[in-house]
Amino acid sequence: MTGLDSFLVRALLAGVGVAIAAAPLGCFVVWRRMAYFGDATAQAAILGVALALAFSTSIFLGVLVVSLLMAIAVFGLTGRGYTMDTLLGVLSHCALAFGLVAASFLSGVRIDLMAYLFGDILAVGKNDLVVIWGGVGLVLLLMWWRWSALLTSTLNPDLAYAAGMDPRREQLILTVALAVVVAVAVKVIGALLIVALLIIPAATARPFSKTPEQMVLIATVIGGLSAAGGLQVAYRFDTPTGPTIVCLAAVFFAVSTVGSLIRGRAMN
Repeated sequence: MTGLDSFLVRALLAGVGVAIAAAPLGCFVVWRRMAYFGDATAQAAILGVALALAFSTSIFLGVLVVSLLMAIAVFGLTGRGYTMDTLLGVLSHCALAFGLVAASFLSGVRIDLMAYLFGDILAVGKNDLVVIWGGVGLVLLLMWWRWSALLTSTLNPDLAYAAGMDPRREQLILTVALAVVVAVAVKVIGALLIVALLIIPAATARPFSKTPEQMVLIATVIGGLSAAGGLQVAYRFDTPTGPTIVCLAAVFFAVSTVGSLIRGRAMN
């Protein structure tokens, strides 16, 4: 018997993997104030699940394609008569609604919507781990390759233009990375909770970070601890794993906020 034969080990590897990929991306989501954008992309995952089951193809592939289409649609339509929040509101709810309706028409296919909405990390298999860590590697490689351009475009678009960079291109690269994270995370944390794992660790790390790189590192540690600790808590108290992971991340955020406030008052 190998370590991967244990469902808890597979779940731990899946959760930590998603946390590692979500940390750097989550920092950019926080810096760019793209929380609603991430939410829209995540909600589109349900439509991707329904289409993948309808055409008997990979869930990962279906979610990835629909998430990419959602991201590209928002990217392309922004500034053309529609504000960002309007587009996100329309597209995210439409995608979720169409996904739920499409799932209801699937005959002869057993689909557990709760597993895709809130995650089913304990059901992760060895093949799922290959897909998850493949996506994690792709996202990390993309972040490493475009780090300087992404950071400059995020913090100072004018400086990026002056340096020969295209901020819109960097935003598109960021949306592609976000779609990949959504596709690999939907089975682990669920479509409705993916954005929480993106945003909460990054927001928790922000008060204690002096540099962007430091914020990414701290967010990665917090995300990993949330995934590993949440898994243990859920197993011990028989609670839903995905929501428990997010709850633990929320506890870290609360402690971080209180600690930041106390430190601020002490300095004053």
